[in-house]
Amino acid sequence: MNKKIIAYDLGTGGNKASLYDSDGICLASTFVAYDTYYPQAGWHEQRPMDWWNSVVESTRQLLGKVKVDAGDIECLAISGHSLGVVPVDAHHHLLRELTPIWSDARSKDQARRFFEKVDQKQWYMTTGNGFPPELYSLFKIMWYRDNEPEMYKKIHKVIGTKDFINAKMTGQAKTDYSYVSGCGGYDLKAWDYSWDFIEASGIAGEILPEVVPSTEIIGELTAEAAKALGLPRTVKVACGGVDNSCMALGARNIAEGRVYTSLGSSSWIAVSSEEPVLDADTKPFVFTHVIPNMFTSAVSIFSAGSSFQWVRNHLCKNLVAEAEQSGRNVYELMTELAAQSPVGAKKLLFNPNLAGGSSQEKSAMIRGAFSGLDLGHTQADVIRACMEGIALNLGSVLEVLKGFCTLSDEMTIVGGGSKSDLWRQIFADI
Repeated sequence: MNKKIIAYDLGTGGNKASLYDSDGICLASTFVAYDTYYPQAGWHEQRPMDWWNSVVESTRQLLGKVKVDAGDIECLAISGHSLGVVPVDAHHHLLRELTPIWSDARSKDQARRFFEKVDQKQWYMTTGNGFPPELYSLFKIMWYRDNEPEMYKKIHKVIGTKDFINAKMTGQAKTDYSYVSGCGGYDLKAWDYSWDFIEASGIAGEILPEVVPSTEIIGELTAEAAKALGLPRTVKVACGGVDNSCMALGARNIAEGRVYTSLGSSSWIAVSSEEPVLDADTKPFVFTHVIPNMFTSAVSIFSAGSSFQWVRNHLCKNLVAEAEQSGRNVYELMTELAAQSPVGAKKLLFNPNLAGGSSQEKSAMIRGAFSGLDLGHTQADVIRACMEGIALNLGSVLEVLKGFCTLSDEMTIVGGGSKSDLWRQIFADI
């Protein structure tokens, strides 16, 4: 059987396209980057057409890389970065060249006014939206209404990142349960929009997209999309899911209590469960899973990989230079050196909260520090202490989650840090 699937990972920095055979074996991957723009403080924008162009380019690169027969492609499926707000008209034409992405925080005033009408604790316990409220889609749509009223009047639908790609492919503007669970106006347990919250926001409910399962085939390629991608019109398109939930699937979080750690610039530990993990104090951020009737709930720390990067930039300039000369990865050089330090880094401790305390800390003003540093410590000790400090901080996150549900004895690590044998061992030891 020669049938194959192309999967897309529409991330913050670019799009990755991967070709899989019918046994789930990855045959090849390509990556095309795009830019983020910062026109004002707190504004983080991207061009949706850059996403589409990256999907087109990565698909064509992929087909050329493995010399696959385009007729063997059965289906396309996509994950996309969350909290997107792409305004389109009835023909799915963009109404804004650049649109806010997940990290855009322009809608603080809209969130503040919303919570003058709605109890914030009730909002969190209904939505599971544990990030700062202004990041969520509902409040960004309110910002459109308040600041760009002429554009707002033309809106047919406001859709997410991957849903815009699906609309370009099929002409259908739909979303799935995992993506919509991060919109700021969705009731997790009702599996539907919270129409009370939508009413309180003052936005028009009809501009919100229809919600379908992640696995639903929403259509086949339009003639225009098929030509652009170099694929037959008969190729089917699945709705796909939000990046967090698709990551949980890739990490095998497909059963009650399964746990994974995402070890990137910021990091989190997530558990899959049949009920969302909700707590008004620690505020786990919850998404509906792409696995039917499940949720993925996570608690994060803000400075994991970014703290390691800070150590690289400021305390390991010699290793950066060596990596440039040798062509090796600087992080490999750092972890090789860290392995020369004993467990515990000679009692040197590192607090990784360089970007401030997360929801599990008593204050967002908490900052990072090395503790116990003396003249006997080496560069190897400093690097290892950083790695151990990040793992210990995530270990405290694990303890938080244990207070809410029963966790499995195994944990999968994903993200850039997962490539390090030493770091995986440190996590296992902790």
